[in-house]
Amino acid sequence: MIQTAATLYLVIIAGVIVFQFCLIAGAPWGRLTQGGTNEGALPVAGRVAAGVSVFLLIAMGAGIASEAGMIPALPNWLIYTVVPVQALSAFLNWITPSKAERRLWAPITSVMLGLALYVVMAE
Repeated sequence: MIQTAATLYLVIIAGVIVFQFCLIAGAPWGRLTQGGTNEGALPVAGRVAAGVSVFLLIAMGAGIASEAGMIPALPNWLIYTVVPVQALSAFLNWITPSKAERRLWAPITSVMLGLALYVVMAE
């Protein structure tokens, strides 16, 4: 069951990474991210932030995969970083002033938090 939860987490995070790459490429989804303050494509600073997010998301996915035994073991601190970062992401998406961002990302990041917690707590 742990590997199933981890796989679901990885599928979702892969989708989020694709979303970030689309933002970097200029997709007109600014209202769905980073507080929803940008209509249309993100400015350069927003695209850079999306690029940084990609690396963070990859590390989070690797931490979950490692904890579930799907890849070789990574340092323990990584998995204990994933849960607080995921919790912060969910919290920020619930309180964002952007209604569109809240509707899209709050449920997704909350499900991701639940899956991450399951993987960590089930071990």
